[in-house]
Amino acid sequence: MLNIVIFGAPGSGKGTQSAKLVEKYGLKHLSTGDILREEIKADTELGKLADSYMSKGHLVPDELVIDVLDNLIGKYSDAKGFIFDGFPRTLAQGEALGKMLEKHGEDIDAVLSLEVEEEELIDRLLKRGQISGRTDDNRETIESRLKVYHAQTEPLKEFYRTKGSLKNIEGVGSIDDIFGSIEREIDQIGK
Repeated sequence: MLNIVIFGAPGSGKGTQSAKLVEKYGLKHLSTGDILREEIKADTELGKLADSYMSKGHLVPDELVIDVLDNLIGKYSDAKGFIFDGFPRTLAQGEALGKMLEKHGEDIDAVLSLEVEEEELIDRLLKRGQISGRTDDNRETIESRLKVYHAQTEPLKEFYRTKGSLKNIEGVGSIDDIFGSIEREIDQIGK
């Protein structure tokens, strides 16, 4: 299996690049944000609980996200690999993901960190909110999400750097140019 974490601040292009990774490498895309938004839309108990956090720009509790991902990994055990998008977001989640994958006989092969300046991120998210109608893409929530990212998620870079799996990718430019950089990194795995 090829297991990739796609990493970056909100608006860095994780979803766009994940779609290209799915197409090229046949991986199963696990976007915790999408999974949780589907639960919210379906008005499930999980969705109600997740919405109580997400609507305020807060992270959903680790145990909840880990349980959801563990079930999905078991469900798709025949996949060529997984793209983890939006998870892990904290050091504790990074450690939990490693343990969970180990339980399935797997590991993280690469962590692709999409690097984008903050003002560009805010512009992208405001535009996305206008197009998609996502209520969490407003300036106040965006700024809150970016603060949470810097405080809680950025420390993961060092965690994965020490493991040798962090790959910094310039996240500005054409979608295809960015993906070309990603391809070069992935194609080096196992060589």
